[in-house]
Amino acid sequence: MFRIALTGLCALAVWLGFPDHSYISFADQFYLNFSWYALIGLVIGGWPLFEEAWESIRKRRMTMELSMGIAVLAAAYTGYFFVALIITFFVLIAEVLEGMTLERGRRAIRDLMALLPSEVQLRRDGQVVTAGIGEVTPGTLVVVAPGARVPVDGPVVSGNSFVDESRITGESMPVEKIAGSYAYAGTVNQSGAIEIRAERVGRATSYGQILETVEEAERSRAPVQRLADRLAGYIVYVALGFAAFEYWITGGDVNSTIAVIVVAGACGVAAGTPLAILGGIGRAAQMGAIIKGGVHLETLGKVDTVVLDKTGTLTFGRPEVSHVLPAEGITADELLRAAATAEALSEHPLGKAIIAEAASHGVTPLPVSGFSYEPGRGIKASDAEGAIYVGNAAWMTANGVGAVPEEGAFVGTRVFIAREGRLLGHVVVEDKVRPEARQAVEKLRGMNIDVQLLTGDTAQVARRVAADLGITAVEAGLLPTEKLQRIKAIKASGRTVAMVGDGVNDAPALATASVGIAMGSGTEVAREKADIVLLGNDLMRFAETVHLARRTRKIIWFNFAGTVTVDILGIAAAMAGWIGPVEAAMIHTGSELAFILNSARLVPGQTMANGFKSFGKSIQGWGSGSGAGLASKRPAAEHGPH
Repeated sequence: MFRIALTGLCALAVWLGFPDHSYISFADQFYLNFSWYALIGLVIGGWPLFEEAWESIRKRRMTMELSMGIAVLAAAYTGYFFVALIITFFVLIAEVLEGMTLERGRRAIRDLMALLPSEVQLRRDGQVVTAGIGEVTPGTLVVVAPGARVPVDGPVVSGNSFVDESRITGESMPVEKIAGSYAYAGTVNQSGAIEIRAERVGRATSYGQILETVEEAERSRAPVQRLADRLAGYIVYVALGFAAFEYWITGGDVNSTIAVIVVAGACGVAAGTPLAILGGIGRAAQMGAIIKGGVHLETLGKVDTVVLDKTGTLTFGRPEVSHVLPAEGITADELLRAAATAEALSEHPLGKAIIAEAASHGVTPLPVSGFSYEPGRGIKASDAEGAIYVGNAAWMTANGVGAVPEEGAFVGTRVFIAREGRLLGHVVVEDKVRPEARQAVEKLRGMNIDVQLLTGDTAQVARRVAADLGITAVEAGLLPTEKLQRIKAIKASGRTVAMVGDGVNDAPALATASVGIAMGSGTEVAREKADIVLLGNDLMRFAETVHLARRTRKIIWFNFAGTVTVDILGIAAAMAGWIGPVEAAMIHTGSELAFILNSARLVPGQTMANGFKSFGKSIQGWGSGSGAGLASKRPAAEHGPH
């Protein structure tokens, strides 16, 4: 930051025309107009650039740093210290922006296993004791209390509870665990206590395997070679080649040789590209999407396939009552009152959803005098009017309730309510689709992007959600490793893939996709492994960010094409003798400014307006503040301002 501040202050001093200009004579032929503070700014501010440029020369590689170094030295030699300082200023900012993202992304890997409890409850000799996770071995009985995270993989041997597996398997609804059910490490026990016989511990668990997959995906991710580097390298080759040719055919004309070098810089790309990326990242942040680096914004602009997770991404990830369907002669309030009364003492997640729905309608449950629960079937409660039965169709049949309705058009978990043998109706509980999801999918498809749905949820639920959103490509019941393989297959077909998810189970796919996008409410590991994080969980923000990324990419490509065009025309003019070093520098800086202004269109809000004002002032100040430049035979000050 010190180098940026110093370079900016020195550039401002040159622009304002501060005194302390001096002149150096070269063999009584040329006079260089310079200022000591400009030289200090270039030496200190540009030192990292010159080091990288020298390293590129030493390794015989043409890079953007080498191109910038040549442009800075050429601009300084011609007396345009303001231009040289501004080029250095932009290069330093670009390096800082890139450095801000270098240490991110691996913290979640280091901390992922810490999400499992360090202490567990074990049953030994009929007693429950507290022990460290390291003492757990296969065969150990682990007791998991309500609200605790399951520390091992293994079968449930006793107890009954509901476990939230959405972050591991993608299952949207809490899964009931009874004796014989299988539990996974990393899931959350929501209600009753259960005992699990440990089969897999630590890295051997499904949770640990997800971690291993994420680490492997990170190691296999190849570095991105930026187009600006390649273009700058080509420009350097072309400029030096034509400069040498010009020097040879003119018999050593230094003016025309320098003009060729100066006019054919890659500054428009070097300065405009980071500004476009910065503007795109800033505007995306305003829209609620945090992009972790310019390379991810660039990749997002090339995406042609978007893969969506369901639970927590397209849906809210929590059970809610979607439909209340009373039987003939029963009102919705009567149905909800009976259901809420029976569920008042229940810890079942579906029961809590029913109680919440009743409360939203102003329906309060009645006092109950009895309550019993049969796992996997339903509950029985009694109030002043008699017994109430709430549960699945089998529970209704077991309690003498008449025939229940056939499967209807609504897809979700059907909960039936009956009183004293009479069916009152049923409610449908499901994980609701986010209201903006359809609009987001339509916007993506409007950009000719293929949208696919990959989920660990059931096929029936996945197909229903896909149909609601107009998605034709859908795969359900996928484990995290299967999602990963599907992402790899899509990439292998030559497509650029964006993956949107929110859970630990999505982390491997997020890390492997061309660009990974995590919902803001997702797990810490999903947010860290993703390249983009959506704040507020609004999918429309993602669709708008894709559109912004494409616009950013178009602007950058326009700058690339413009730079090449200006260089070709400028080199031709310099070799024809139509322009000298001063005119070459003006063309160089003028085109650079044009491309910077083009990129500045992406800078959000008032920042962009201020940027245009400051750049406009720069144009006006060039005449008096940039130095008189390189002149022949006499000091440049005698020529007056340009």
